[in-house]
Amino acid sequence: MQAVVYRGPRDLRLETLPVPRIGPNELLVKVAVCGVCPTDIKKMHYGTVPPPRVFGHETAGTIVRTGARVRGFAVGDRVALHHHIPCMHCHFCRHQAFAQCLTYKRTGITAGFEPAGGGYAEYVRVLPFVFPGVIKIPARNTFQEGAMLEPVNTVLKGIRRLNLLPGDNVLVVGVGPIGLMFTRLLALEKMRVLASDLFPSRLRLAKKLGAKVLLQANDPKFAEAVRRSTGKQGLDAAIICAPVDAAVQQAQELVNGAGKILLFAHTKRGAKMPIDLAAICADEKDLIGSYSADVTLQKEVARLVFSGRMPVRELITHRFSLAQTAAAVDLAAQPTPDSLKVVVDQTLSGR
Repeated sequence: MQAVVYRGPRDLRLETLPVPRIGPNELLVKVAVCGVCPTDIKKMHYGTVPPPRVFGHETAGTIVRTGARVRGFAVGDRVALHHHIPCMHCHFCRHQAFAQCLTYKRTGITAGFEPAGGGYAEYVRVLPFVFPGVIKIPARNTFQEGAMLEPVNTVLKGIRRLNLLPGDNVLVVGVGPIGLMFTRLLALEKMRVLASDLFPSRLRLAKKLGAKVLLQANDPKFAEAVRRSTGKQGLDAAIICAPVDAAVQQAQELVNGAGKILLFAHTKRGAKMPIDLAAICADEKDLIGSYSADVTLQKEVARLVFSGRMPVRELITHRFSLAQTAAAVDLAAQPTPDSLKVVVDQTLSGR
């Protein structure tokens, strides 16, 4: 089979690998679509994990082989895959900190080498411990929608961590694909969304998805515009969807006492910045993070996506063949005004 192999920082190569062999409790899935995720981009660009690996974890495809002991799945099922599953009984899981669970840190889908998702390959082997996150795609829905379940899940998890109330004013900083998902899901839960970005085209889509206030991120009177838009109630929360330190500092100044700031894009290890500790202590402004997905939300996410309430297909702007994966990663890493979600789509001619 063809696969795109990570051989070192910024070194992705289209290679021929053997089709994975599955055990009696495993699945073999023919990949149709795999999204390009910023988390994988950082690993591939900065070399934070050793090669070789086949990345890609926002994956949907068709089951082409089942192990003899597998129940509940059949050849021909169209499925969305979920590569991390917590053990549900360790210290972290009891605190619902699933991304810190040692079992969760294992990747249960591979195209070869150290398991790393494997979606940038023609076939992946699915290990049984991640079966609880595998969702069958309804006949009316597309592989692209299936591939978007994982990123939508991460966003819904982040919203749940904020413990917001209907009517709260929430600033979403950076309405790329993730920020637009936040915008839509917050709007569905009756929050009042303020969306900020540098690109007017993204702000227009944010409005379509439910944002009530549109803000130009580089406006010198940005803070004044936020305060004017939130009035006496003020800003209850800010979600930082771009790894911009200045945005974190500004959000800390703008949110109400007892407000919340959620970091969603600051995943680079060792990064440091000054913060006002008294704002956290005396003003009770929470600075929190959210990372990865929550399998307990997977069925709710599937309902949101497959019903069209979360219209993910509107976010997919660029589709690349498997052979063009390196170009897909580059575009996702350096987005243009007209690019949002980038996917590797093997249903395209030439794969």
